[in-house]
Amino acid sequence: MNDILHALLFIGLAGAVFLGVIAAEAYYWHRKGRPEMYSFKETLTNLTMGANYKIVDGIAVALFIRVFFDWVYQFGFQYQPVHGIWSILLIFLVVDASFYLCHFMMHKVRWFWTSHVTHHSAERMNYSTALRQNFTMVFNGAWLFWWVPVALVGFDKNWVTLAIELNLAYQFFLHTETYSPLDKFGAVLNTPSHHRVHHGSNPAQIDTNFGGVLIIWDKIFGTFVPEEKAGVIKYGLVDRQPHSLNPIYLQVHEWGEMFRDFRNSGYDFRVFWKAPGWKSDKMQQLEARQVRQAG
Repeated sequence: MNDILHALLFIGLAGAVFLGVIAAEAYYWHRKGRPEMYSFKETLTNLTMGANYKIVDGIAVALFIRVFFDWVYQFGFQYQPVHGIWSILLIFLVVDASFYLCHFMMHKVRWFWTSHVTHHSAERMNYSTALRQNFTMVFNGAWLFWWVPVALVGFDKNWVTLAIELNLAYQFFLHTETYSPLDKFGAVLNTPSHHRVHHGSNPAQIDTNFGGVLIIWDKIFGTFVPEEKAGVIKYGLVDRQPHSLNPIYLQVHEWGEMFRDFRNSGYDFRVFWKAPGWKSDKMQQLEARQVRQAG
């Protein structure tokens, strides 16, 4: 129970900081004569989605994920480092590398993308965009790619939970078009500059810069693209861009699209594990017929 209370306290404090930063950024753009950088209605939608995501995520972590962590732990190395700077560094590295894997899979597998698409559907890049999350992520299993590796190594679940929350807190500060001192450390760290590229929907920007805190994973695995080589960044989705501010619709619409594609494909299960945008032969034939009929 104390662990849960400590987690709630951390989330509450972080939430208060995030709200303050969002308000400060909105005021900054207003003073700069760029009020279009923020929309009150969209910001409210983002905050609502962030809140319902964190509520569902918190319940899942407290009641299931940490229990699942203990079950996986028994099959791993059961490494139990003594508390110290090297242990903290190792936890940080494993958690961050696991996030890279999780994030990569959310972009490469349609089943996982159906939840992550909500975050990428934002057509503005500001701090409120960081909170534009999807509560269904808890149910699609993408979190397995983040939690299972650290459980198999054998870290203490309380330290892992803290490391994950701190990792996510850092990522909040990547969602901005204002000046950020983090950009000075872009050789090693993920920065707002790198993350703007990640949110782009033009060809040179898609599936790039997956890192959480560190950008070194992208450099190692060939997914890094610097902003100066990315071209003009266009935020939002490649297609099927939603034009609604209904938070529930934004969190579930892609599930409907995926199952519609599943039906149109002749119930081809590859729709679920192929990349977003993949189309079976039957889907391509259907689209070609629709184009001919429209012409």
